[in-house]
Amino acid sequence: MDALGTFTPYSMFGVGELTRPGTSLNRGMGGIGAGVRDNRYINYMNPASASARDSLSFMLDFGLLQNNFINTDGSRSSAYNAFNMHHIIMSFPIWKSSAMQLGIIPYSNVGYRFIEDESRENILATLGAFRYYHYGQGSINQAFAAYSATFFRHLSVGVQGMYYFGNIEKNAQAVSLTAPESYGSLKTGYDIVIGSFGAQFGLQAFGNFNPNTSFTVGATFQPAATLRGDVTRFAKVEKGSVIDTVYSVVNEESRMSVPMEWSVGFSVRKRDKWMFGVDYSQSDWSKSNFSPTPGVNFEPAMSRTLKAGLEFTPDRYSIRYFMRRWTYRLGAYYDKSYMRLNGQQVEAIGVTFGFSVPIYRWYNSVGVSIDAGQRGSIENNLIRERYVMLILNFNLHDIWFLKHRYN
Repeated sequence: MDALGTFTPYSMFGVGELTRPGTSLNRGMGGIGAGVRDNRYINYMNPASASARDSLSFMLDFGLLQNNFINTDGSRSSAYNAFNMHHIIMSFPIWKSSAMQLGIIPYSNVGYRFIEDESRENILATLGAFRYYHYGQGSINQAFAAYSATFFRHLSVGVQGMYYFGNIEKNAQAVSLTAPESYGSLKTGYDIVIGSFGAQFGLQAFGNFNPNTSFTVGATFQPAATLRGDVTRFAKVEKGSVIDTVYSVVNEESRMSVPMEWSVGFSVRKRDKWMFGVDYSQSDWSKSNFSPTPGVNFEPAMSRTLKAGLEFTPDRYSIRYFMRRWTYRLGAYYDKSYMRLNGQQVEAIGVTFGFSVPIYRWYNSVGVSIDAGQRGSIENNLIRERYVMLILNFNLHDIWFLKHRYN
């Protein structure tokens, strides 16, 4: 069996299941990031935050993701665990108050498998029993480069270039149960290979209420993009060892639309103690062009997400109690996804929590965040999905060009 990056029937539609962005820093606080500035951690959710750093500091962030899903329609249920690399990002200074970020992050995942038996009387009476297997897999990732600079000591501007890449496979197979030697099995599906560019712009304004308390207000804007790629559509009939290709067509420059997206957020921080923030993001998928899914009334819709989070460090400089130097995080989110099925928009709600453990010196740390929530509902004739996502994060920090002197 192939390893899947996700396991949800909602990944059948559009570009699949959109991955919630952020490292364990963001995900532990509900996913906030538009209004977050922190010189200890990398925050790639707003390119303007790249300039929030100590001069000459170099940071590397590497994350792993464990997904656990339980899906049910009220009478049947399934479960699956998926493990994958989540991101790798580096950040380094360019000149004075400017810096860059480079990295690879996930954008969407496709992963589903289910079986259904033929129930139409005319098919059963004419051809006998058939069983249908539906399965899909694949992912779309982003490689990005972001640049940020600070102006007038209280304004940071950032720009980010992105390259979408990956492939998605969606397949269906009909197998004859009563006369396989006569009808065999029919396989149909398509494979799309993505390679396309996009961009994002960010802005953050920040200042102090008093010497120990600061604030940040941020916004991001991502113009609409087109995911270009080559689609191979095929149909094959298999009878024993004989495979008959009915058709196989490669359609070059096939396109899927990614809409404009914007987000706003703010945070308030008490130095070395706590931070609280709220984010809101929105994107209109209603005009995106996706291939229809037979038998399902799927429509892209307006996507909205509201997130809030808090972090707290009991005593960052404690010598006696190690766990008092840890940073603890808590958050929640409400998400209306871009999927409307049978007239019902798929919604998700979840809570998050996590912590960062300081390691050795500077800002090196190991971070953990847990995202537990529910998507969909059996009351709305959908699939109810309950999930727990675990992110393990390694944050490495060092100082460049540091000269050690010995007397």
